[in-house]
Amino acid sequence: MTGWTADRIPDQRGRVVVVTGANSGLGLVTATELARHGAHVVLAVRNTAAGREAARRMGGDTEVRELDLARLDSVRAFAAKLTADHPTIDLLVNNAGVVLLGPRRTSADGFELQFATNMLGPYALTGLLLDALARARAARVVNLSSLTHRNARLDFGDLMSERGYRAAAAYGRSKLATTVFGVELDRRLRAAGLPVVSALAHPGLTRSNLTPRAWEHRGRLGRVIGRLGLLATQRVEQGALPQLRAATDPEVRGGQFFGPSRLFETWGPVTEARLSRQAADPAVGDRLWAAAAELTGVRYL
Repeated sequence: MTGWTADRIPDQRGRVVVVTGANSGLGLVTATELARHGAHVVLAVRNTAAGREAARRMGGDTEVRELDLARLDSVRAFAAKLTADHPTIDLLVNNAGVVLLGPRRTSADGFELQFATNMLGPYALTGLLLDALARARAARVVNLSSLTHRNARLDFGDLMSERGYRAAAAYGRSKLATTVFGVELDRRLRAAGLPVVSALAHPGLTRSNLTPRAWEHRGRLGRVIGRLGLLATQRVEQGALPQLRAATDPEVRGGQFFGPSRLFETWGPVTEARLSRQAADPAVGDRLWAAAAELTGVRYL
């Protein structure tokens, strides 16, 4: 099926959904569509002022909560407060991410910033919300991958990219780790017999706010490069469809991966996407899971 659109989203009334990075780009479109279809949407954002403005514009049943995925203390505080108010959660969309093409940066916890934001934060958040997800009748977790995961390799001797740092390669590794996490989460949920589906999506080449931000370190030249890059991308409304399908299509099975269908999955209607060999390798998944548990202190499944 390649004709899936947001009009096919089922009624979401009565469902509590969490979308990280929901104040802009893919997250904003995802949150808006879920709210439009009746869900109670929690916008989990670093900038709560921007989140409140986004919630005001999208309307519907929404609330805004502060979450910085690059800070484990923020992840823990967010999860504790959220589950106190919402003991049952129906959907978690791990959408938020960062791409940095400048010098190597680290998180407050000392991790390479892209790896911390794109993989370790979502891993910890999912674990801390898992009990609330398991209480739902048909809960889902959706992780946002990237085409860059296909050309990346995980080096378990240097997960934080401390040796010979190259920003683009570190980003690719972080998104490969995100992808491995989503696939391994599916395996472990199945083994535990929990009624939670783990699915994945990627947006192909999509016109989002990450593209120009990635080049900010290059000043005026970076702004020009960022704007030119936007010309080769599809609209964000189209790019969000794979994660919306992963989140809402009643036929989705655990472990399914969605992306665009045309020109090597860079744009076009939604279809099932292709995982890289390392992303699908259970041995890699098991090893990354153990590393994430050790690094974050969040252990589950």
